[in-house]
Amino acid sequence: MPSKNSYRTHPHAETELCEDGKRLYASALRFGRIARTEVEPAPCLMEFALLHPDPDDAGWLRPVPPAAALAQRLHPLEREIQDRRTLAVRLTDSFEPFMAITAQDLPTTHAITVLEGINRINSAIELAIADCKSEILTVQPGGGRSEHSLTEALERGRAVIARGITMRTLYQHTARHSQGTLAYAELMAEGNVEIRTLEELIERLMIFDRTVAFIPARDDSDVALELRHPGLVEYLAKVFEQLWARAVPLLEEAPYAPPTDGISGVQRSIAKLLVEGHVDEAIARRLGMNVRTCRAHIAKLAAALGSGSRAQLGFLIAQSGILDRDH
Repeated sequence: MPSKNSYRTHPHAETELCEDGKRLYASALRFGRIARTEVEPAPCLMEFALLHPDPDDAGWLRPVPPAAALAQRLHPLEREIQDRRTLAVRLTDSFEPFMAITAQDLPTTHAITVLEGINRINSAIELAIADCKSEILTVQPGGGRSEHSLTEALERGRAVIARGITMRTLYQHTARHSQGTLAYAELMAEGNVEIRTLEELIERLMIFDRTVAFIPARDDSDVALELRHPGLVEYLAKVFEQLWARAVPLLEEAPYAPPTDGISGVQRSIAKLLVEGHVDEAIARRLGMNVRTCRAHIAKLAAALGSGSRAQLGFLIAQSGILDRDH
């Protein structure tokens, strides 16, 4: 008999035989039997039930016919397949009444779909781009884009332009300080692409053919909403058009308000958000600048108004009347 160690050091997949096993099983089939001592190098023959003891002589083994061995090994698989088929029939029977209900109406499209994870969000957007026929509207808050982001945007943009699709994109004024963003705008201006900027924007927005829109569902950008309800998409398209009408082409000079009493237009925007109670991080995000730049503007604003503390700054902003001026 083969030792336990031989089984442990001689593993096989269920569908395999080792070279020794193949040779010895073939020999047993040819001669009708084989000595036990010969099969010790191939314990898989006994494990797979391809040999059984010779009833006339314990020192010999007889081969199981291949057809019988195959049937024996296929039986549990066929039984499992049959069980799966039975389960499938039962599941179909369970859902049949509901299928009949939905068959009475036209198929409906999910008005709101929650997309979790960057990969799923990107896949949904790529599908929307592929299905787009005529128009893409996007709002991209924040400052200048990274080189990697701009390269990807350029490749997608050129592919879209080649299909005759128009694109309109809104950035914030702070993007004007990014040479990469300006270079991207000049390249894209050769096609049906327009880019404008505003000082303050809503959160990220993408609209395709005014039939599907994407908006963030959380600040960390890991969850987004895919919107297909006509009323919701049309509302967002109107919001975009209102912002677009107030925006300035990126490749033209932005109409920055001239400083008044040493306070620039950007600082007045920051002052308004400070009075509303926003913290530095929120102000920076809304105006598309980093927190350090935002705090530098706050320091200049405090110096211009003679404020010695953050609490006093809010009072001086309200007292100065700078937010009442048309800018």
